[in-house]
Amino acid sequence: MADATDSFDSQEQPVFQIQRVYLKDLSLEQPNSPQILIEQGQPAVDINLGVEVGPVADGIYEVCVTATVTTKLGDRTLFLCEAKEAGIFEIRNIDPEQMQPILGIACPGIVYPYLRAVVADTITRAGFPPVHLTEVNFQAMYEAQQQQGQQALNS
Repeated sequence: MADATDSFDSQEQPVFQIQRVYLKDLSLEQPNSPQILIEQGQPAVDINLGVEVGPVADGIYEVCVTATVTTKLGDRTLFLCEAKEAGIFEIRNIDPEQMQPILGIACPGIVYPYLRAVVADTITRAGFPPVHLTEVNFQAMYEAQQQQGQQALNS
C-alpha cells in the first residue's frame, strides 16, 4: 500500500527545471560604417525588449527574450544589435493559473542575465562602448501585457 501512495505523490510533485539556456539568434549591423565612425556627437540609444513563449513537447517550454539595440547619430544608424537568448524549461504538475506567470516572469528572469552579457560583449567586440541593458521587472512587464490583452478584449 505504501508503494501506491509513494508513486502517487511523486507523480504529483511540481517540477521546474532548466534544461538549457542558449543563444538562439544574434545580429549586428553597421550600415553606415566606416564614415559614421569618424563623426563626433552623442549617439541616441533605443532599446526594445520582447518575450516569446512556446511549447516544445509535453511539459517542455521554450522561453525567448529578445533585445533590439538601435544606436543613431542624428538620423543615421551607428549600429543595430539584435540578440535572442532562449531557455528550455521543464514545467510539470503546476496549477494552470500559475503557469503563465512562471513562463512570463520567472523564466525570462532566468534567461535575461545571459542576454545582457551577450549584448554588452557583442557591442564591445564591434568596437563600441558597451551598452548595458538595465535590470528588468518582468512582473511589471507581464502585468502590463495582461492589462493590454484585457483592454483589447473589452474593446
